[in-house]
Amino acid sequence: MHNSIGTPSYRAVLAAALFSAPVLVCPVRAHETLPTAAKPLGWSYPHACCSGIDCRQVGNKTISERPEGYVINGTGEVVAYSDSRVKNSPDGVYHWCSVAGANDSKTICLFVPPKGY
Repeated sequence: MHNSIGTPSYRAVLAAALFSAPVLVCPVRAHETLPTAAKPLGWSYPHACCSGIDCRQVGNKTISERPEGYVINGTGEVVAYSDSRVKNSPDGVYHWCSVAGANDSKTICLFVPPKGY
């Protein structure tokens, strides 16, 4: 864009400066949890469990237990205690990673609190 005398307009100069300026990039981890008392800085879900939208903290009522394993109450899916998708929760609360983060999809990973929490 040029003004009537052939020099670049203020907006064009500003836009060029903004788009050509070096961008400061902060390191971003996979998908981070919210801080808790047990982990005040939070923690990151492993890449194998989360693509940035799959995991979230869930309440105790979301997960129940049967002799055959953990039950995702909303879907009825049972994840065996010995299943490799079951992980220890670093902050002592449940975290559920499901396909696309949907409440009606299959489990990718399930982070469970240790029995002592």
